[in-house]
Amino acid sequence: MQEIFLFCDGGSFKNPGPAGIGVLIKYKKGNEWKEKEYKKFIGNATNNQAEYQAVIFGLEKIKEIFGKKKIKSFFVKVFTDSQLLCNQMTGKWKILKKELQPLFLELWNLKIDFGKVEFTFQKRENQKRVDRLVKEVLKNYENYRS
Repeated sequence: MQEIFLFCDGGSFKNPGPAGIGVLIKYKKGNEWKEKEYKKFIGNATNNQAEYQAVIFGLEKIKEIFGKKKIKSFFVKVFTDSQLLCNQMTGKWKILKKELQPLFLELWNLKIDFGKVEFTFQKRENQKRVDRLVKEVLKNYENYRS
């Protein structure tokens, strides 16, 4: 089973407010590690909505890169600084906020396309690269508005 590492972050100004996501995908091709970075402005969202959208976006990108058939044999390790997302996706916490329910369902259905998806909480200081991507998106948004 091929391992893919997916580092995700999402954030917003004013919560809710203008929001962005950052994603880093790491995978091995032959003996070499490859990396792909993505960042995207997602409009108005809460921090938690942005976190969910980052993981959804990352899994969709993996599917786009490798194809739906191939990803059936992938083990994707998702790293996020959102305890909420990790605990909801592993069934430890209920989804109480109505605005998160459709995102939870979308992510739950998307992960079925993969061999295995594991969600791991990682402290923000270990997520600096994707955090930087989110900050770049939000800074560009602020610069555009001014």
